[in-house]
Amino acid sequence: MNRVLAHTGAKYPIVQAPMGWIARFELASAVSKAGGLGIIETSSGETEACKTEIMKMIELGLPFGVNLPIMFLRDDAMLKFVCTSGVKFVTTSAGSPAKFVAPLKDAGITVYHAVPTVDAAVKCAEAGIDGLVVEGAEGGGFKNPEEVSTLVLLQAIRDRVDVPIIAAGGICDGRGMAAAFALGAEAVQMGTRFVSSAESPVHRNYKQKIVDAKETGTYVLNKKSTPCIRALKSQHMDAIYEEGRMPADVFKSIKDVYFGGDMEAAPALAGQTSGLIHDIRSAKEIVDGMVAEFFSIASRMGGLGAAHNFG
Repeated sequence: MNRVLAHTGAKYPIVQAPMGWIARFELASAVSKAGGLGIIETSSGETEACKTEIMKMIELGLPFGVNLPIMFLRDDAMLKFVCTSGVKFVTTSAGSPAKFVAPLKDAGITVYHAVPTVDAAVKCAEAGIDGLVVEGAEGGGFKNPEEVSTLVLLQAIRDRVDVPIIAAGGICDGRGMAAAFALGAEAVQMGTRFVSSAESPVHRNYKQKIVDAKETGTYVLNKKSTPCIRALKSQHMDAIYEEGRMPADVFKSIKDVYFGGDMEAAPALAGQTSGLIHDIRSAKEIVDGMVAEFFSIASRMGGLGAAHNFG
């Protein structure tokens, strides 16, 4: 039995990442309807708006989750709301989950924590976390400045812990999903692929910039300070890359990127899979295509194993 599916109730082990302002009902419901697991973000800090989005997902009656980014939560209002709202699955991130595990689990909620290192994974397992989201350096958004690829990180963490793993970073199709499963994952999480989906609420300019990007189309920025991020290249990001540090107010106009289509206004967060994404598809087309490709690869590899033949 796939432990992630048992924990989430989703049909397929494909999770949508919790992007601030983006991961709301419009996108999350489309992913859940497609058989994946939609996630509602709370990193935007818009507590009341996020509560409304969560209630809309609950009313939909399909499996979904909520992300609680610890360092971005101004108080415990969202934690208390999640614990009493009927949410069944939560991912935590951006900080130690130690103080969150007990109240969430006391509320009957399954908790996975996002980790970028082996040490963090071990500490989370010891703290009683139910599972992990293992985030490799290929992914977009906030990153560990000490870059470790998903390929290496999955193997290293699986060697040390036996909790279920959702692999994130560098995955946008059935090929990446099959590779992650071969390395010990039981599900995958995708941000960039779903940001560029038809149901994503972002401006078409953002989606098209992902589609047009090469595999070298992103920067890791601000590695010597906080936060370290991966974002799409642009003239604005070129200057920050050369400077080596980001201005403290770099995200002040992020909504102009997301919803206004001004790709120079702020960092357009995206992963290296932008070089693998060549079109805008619906969430259902993305999920169905991944599942079909995954099983095709798994069948071929299973045949090689049964025959003890490398092909």
